[in-house]
Amino acid sequence: MATEASTAVRVSAKSKLPVMISIVLAMLVASMDTTIANTTMPIIAEELGNFNLYAWSFASYMIMSTVISPVAGRISDLFGRKTIFGAGLILFLLGSVLCGFANSMVQLVIFRAVQGIGAGVMMPFPAIIAGDLFPVEKRGKIQALFTAMWGLSAILAPMLGAFFVEFANWRWIFFINIPICIISFVLLSAYKEVYEPKKSKVDVFGALIFAVGVSLLLATTVVEQGAAIYGIVGAAVLVGFYLFEKRHSSPIIPLAMFRNKPFAWMKVNTFLACVSLFGTSSFLPLFLQREGYSLFISGVALLGMSFGWMAVSVPSGKWIMRYGYAKLILAGNILLVISGLFLLTMKEGSGFWHAFAAMVIQGLAFGLILTVSTIGSQQLVEPHQKGVATSIQLFASNIGTAIGVTIMGAFLARSSFFVGFEHLFLFGFIGCLFAFASSFLIRRV
Repeated sequence: MATEASTAVRVSAKSKLPVMISIVLAMLVASMDTTIANTTMPIIAEELGNFNLYAWSFASYMIMSTVISPVAGRISDLFGRKTIFGAGLILFLLGSVLCGFANSMVQLVIFRAVQGIGAGVMMPFPAIIAGDLFPVEKRGKIQALFTAMWGLSAILAPMLGAFFVEFANWRWIFFINIPICIISFVLLSAYKEVYEPKKSKVDVFGALIFAVGVSLLLATTVVEQGAAIYGIVGAAVLVGFYLFEKRHSSPIIPLAMFRNKPFAWMKVNTFLACVSLFGTSSFLPLFLQREGYSLFISGVALLGMSFGWMAVSVPSGKWIMRYGYAKLILAGNILLVISGLFLLTMKEGSGFWHAFAAMVIQGLAFGLILTVSTIGSQQLVEPHQKGVATSIQLFASNIGTAIGVTIMGAFLARSSFFVGFEHLFLFGFIGCLFAFASSFLIRRV
């Protein structure tokens, strides 16, 4: 039996700075470890052997971090932000140490899964804790800071990976996390919580069913044979999860929240938007490199997305107070369609600035859609559901991105290079139109 609590926070203005540094550092290492192995994994696989497990070294991290996020948010509503966030830091630290000492690819895949569990616990908390610490009108600035960390990690991670391989050892891509996690854990002590508890059961079995079902669905993105079986079994398990949760007195994911139509349609819109275009940032550098641009310049193109995102994230809190959630999300989806058009017109020889402009507009779009939806998720539910609501928002974007990247990768694999990109961008544009249509279903809030 645990306590379900409405969380109140007592943090002085002076103490907010170390708390913010703590969660920003945690976000930085968790986001870096989604990409830092990209430049080093061929070398790691060559040293450890079992190259057939190459894809699973990424998938184990991605699957576990995606699955755990909504569960972590719900558990934080029961046991407190500080306790669960701290546990995530420790798990991530442990996983990093184990990865650094891995002596086989099998070990590395398992230890990356441990890392992914820690990352999945940590990743919802920047938005959750910001929702506890700051009023609505200031949260846009905080979300812009988090966006900057994602942008920084996208550039810093490959550079660090290459540096460690050339001048030290690949194991340092994992060991570098140790001091950062320790600093984050120490600074977290400034975060204080006060609870108004009520008795509530912990839905352990529901969490396990959910984790198994989503893991099986995500596994379809990496298995070469039997993907359909994984998908069918995963879908069946999630149907069982839904039926089980309907009868549970304290479900791990409160399905009643989805009766709140604006909340539910925000998740649908986020999912569709991320399926359609969020994954293009994974492939655009490859397009530019084929055009003759360097690895560095092709990475710089992605900064356009960070610039656009931060430009609208900073004032979005004040805009919410003035215009409401629905209008801003609609505006974001209009920008998403424009970005989709820019990408749809990309052909061989389009050049750097065409891609950069598309990324800036896409950053403006996602900066509005995801920032406003995250803040809306927190404001449209009961205070004791803020953690799980924020985590479900993150889950909708993560699962949408994973599905979108998989479909886009399939287009590239089945056609010649530039024809594959034409199909990829057409898929993204059509997806944008569906996301745009769903934005009209968010009531005027």
